[in-house]
Amino acid sequence: MNEPMVKSEETQKSQVDTETTERFIEEKHIGERIRRLRLKKSMGLVELGRHTGLSASFLSQLETGRVVPTLRNLARIAMVFSKDLSYFFETEPHSVFRVHRRKERVRLPQTGVETPAYFFESLGYMVPDRHMDPYFAEFVPLAKGMEPKAHLHPGSEFLYVLDGELEMHHGDQECLLEAGDAVYFDASTAHSYKCAGARPTGAIIVTMHQPPGAQLMPLRGASAPAAAKPAAAGSPAA
Repeated sequence: MNEPMVKSEETQKSQVDTETTERFIEEKHIGERIRRLRLKKSMGLVELGRHTGLSASFLSQLETGRVVPTLRNLARIAMVFSKDLSYFFETEPHSVFRVHRRKERVRLPQTGVETPAYFFESLGYMVPDRHMDPYFAEFVPLAKGMEPKAHLHPGSEFLYVLDGELEMHHGDQECLLEAGDAVYFDASTAHSYKCAGARPTGAIIVTMHQPPGAQLMPLRGASAPAAAKPAAAGSPAA
């Protein structure tokens, strides 16, 4: 890649903003689902209000997305139509197309350690029921004598180095990855990453769910691994 990597700390935030949250709620189409249930029963807003104890004007605002229901109010509506609360949050069949803007992403540190070896940003957090989890990761140089914590998790993992150098351990194997290099491996084998240069290393990581019984070959190379622990949820290794 010829373009210099834009440093994450200059562009990313560490909290989910209100605008992103509101859009996440809107995409559940809760109001539209309520309206479909009501019309299917040939029920007016006033009648639904009598059954739920909610005003017709409030229900109208719910259906048009002008207000967000509490779980208590949603439960009242669900019970009128003999639905479980999960009905309003289940994924509807549709063709997935999701753009994740840089300004919307949240930068988080590696979990389960005092000194993180990397920071990561989910590139697919708003896609429901996804079969893979893509991340942008920035590996930072560690202090002398520090080693990254090894981890493992079900499935497969793919990593592509954008810039810098990355030391990779997988089981009893070791390799050095440079910009443009990629690796695909069995993530249920203990693995770890370490920035191998004086400057941070940028990479794209994709973790994928793996069908039971599938087997992958380990990386080629040679070295000794660090002690492994299962990865925490919410990180590229989870």
